[in-house]
Amino acid sequence: MRRMKPILILFLLMASMAPRALWAGETSLGDIKVMVDSLWVMVAGMMVFFMNTGFAMLESGLCQSKNSANILAKNFIVFAIASISFWVIGWGLMFGNGTPYYGHEGLFMLSGADNSPATGDAYAGAYGAINWTGVPLYVKFFFQLVFAATAATIVSGVVAERIKFIAFIVFSFLLVAFLYPVTGHWIWGGGWLGSLGFWDFAGSTVVHSVGGWAALAGCLLLGPRKGKYGKDGKINPIQGHSLNLATLGALILWLGWFGFNPGSTMAADGELIGRIAVVTNAAAAAGVISATAVAWIVLGKPDLSMILNGCLAGLVAITAPCAWVSVSSALIIGAIAGVFVVFSIIMFDKLKLDDPVGAFSVHLVNGIWGTLSLGLFAQKSFDPANMTDGLFFGGGAGLLGTQFIGVIAVGAFTFIGSFIFWGIIKAVMGIRVTEEEEIEGLDAGEHGNRAYPDFVLTTPHGHGR
Repeated sequence: MRRMKPILILFLLMASMAPRALWAGETSLGDIKVMVDSLWVMVAGMMVFFMNTGFAMLESGLCQSKNSANILAKNFIVFAIASISFWVIGWGLMFGNGTPYYGHEGLFMLSGADNSPATGDAYAGAYGAINWTGVPLYVKFFFQLVFAATAATIVSGVVAERIKFIAFIVFSFLLVAFLYPVTGHWIWGGGWLGSLGFWDFAGSTVVHSVGGWAALAGCLLLGPRKGKYGKDGKINPIQGHSLNLATLGALILWLGWFGFNPGSTMAADGELIGRIAVVTNAAAAAGVISATAVAWIVLGKPDLSMILNGCLAGLVAITAPCAWVSVSSALIIGAIAGVFVVFSIIMFDKLKLDDPVGAFSVHLVNGIWGTLSLGLFAQKSFDPANMTDGLFFGGGAGLLGTQFIGVIAVGAFTFIGSFIFWGIIKAVMGIRVTEEEEIEGLDAGEHGNRAYPDFVLTTPHGHGR
């Protein structure tokens, strides 16, 4: 009887996962595979959703305490905004059947997919580009939604401490509804870049670079925080209020990436999931070590914020090539990302592009680097049916050239489109808080409350403390 218990437990577990199929006597190996694949993709999607917590902790920790509630509010509401905009139109533009440049079938998903299981199955026919995975339509939608929301979250950190709350809300809606899905269609939705041979497994370009380009446009129109740059060109550091929170946020993001990259298999392929997880971790570890070393040499101290961003830089860089590179290649990709993040943070400060959290360097610079690294380090042996060897493995410069075309095309479209959207928002409602609100803190001016009501400002203007 004791020997039967594990079998009975397994049977009950399977029954709980597929009651309709079991009751109807229709359970098959195919049904079980769909159930297991769906469970894996949903869990991975929930891990990516939890990355919102990581972004919220990282951004608030690297910014001043007087703006913490505002940053938390942005990171909380952005997922709600993305959920609505992606459901209404973004999903259809990205994955709907249509032209090489945008989808036009199933634009308004709410028009039919939620009426009944039968309608939902039929409606899935509008999204042929994502039929390569056998999980149900809603599972596909949820997993792609958390990626779309991540792109909008990236913008939050760059524009922190001086953006109007309503302006950020409006731009987030427009980004996820139009800009993100159009370039996503080019690559993942059966569009022209995918047909050209451009590859991005989990989103170095589709998600991270798009968020970075959108943030760059906003930063240029918004301007730097008051007191950040002196008239004599001096850079005045504005310290974050809690490296504890920032470290917690980075660790949560590191954890979430094991859903971000391995989950993009959208199937419970144990061997592939395990290899992608190890490759992802290797790049993160290399990024941490190289950023620590470079910061120690260049800045004289192993700055913790650089260490944290080194980890994230490695993760962003490996996101595009993670399925097609070896662990050894991942270590090189991550190490270079860690070097890039330190020098690019310094460079952006010299250019007076005020980025409180280093998001340009993490997501834009290393999104580009990760996308190009695929053209250097990809190995056909990992995916003989689809992939070709990169430059360093005897495949020539063809793949690298295609990756470069994709970087330029997505960057130009996203930056120009974002600049137009930010410009319209600025003209209609303004995008920057008043000088008084910025000095007092956005918590009080924008939200009427404070994250730390017992804290007392020790400087009259609240700059850099």
